[in-house]
Amino acid sequence: MAVLTNPHKYVALTGDVISLGIVTLIGFSTHGTLATAGTRVFSTFLPLVLSWFLITPFFTLYDPPVILDARQLWRPLYAMAFAVPLAAWMRGLWLGSPIQPVFVVVLFAAGGFAMGAWRALFWGILNLKRRIYG
Repeated sequence: MAVLTNPHKYVALTGDVISLGIVTLIGFSTHGTLATAGTRVFSTFLPLVLSWFLITPFFTLYDPPVILDARQLWRPLYAMAFAVPLAAWMRGLWLGSPIQPVFVVVLFAAGGFAMGAWRALFWGILNLKRRIYG
């Protein structure tokens, strides 16, 4: 098995944040409010990132064996199932408004897809690199 170095962990972490950012931007875009959202984007993005990083240690998502094993690609999806309700709750506190259940479901679906796709792509790149360079 290839050794996962600290730069690889930072790439995984950075990719996770970018994936969550893309999900946030797509969410605002689908509502037709992206152009006028301004800093309101952070009311979704920051709770989502914070909840993601509060949850991920419980799922060891940055441990080398997890990142390098395709059989572990379910873990980010499972972690998202816990991170999204927490993020929605934090967002509700931030905005001082209740969160609609449909928001949680859609955010989980979009976030789970984005995180799963990103982690699968990252796994593929690492394994291709391992095949080429040994």
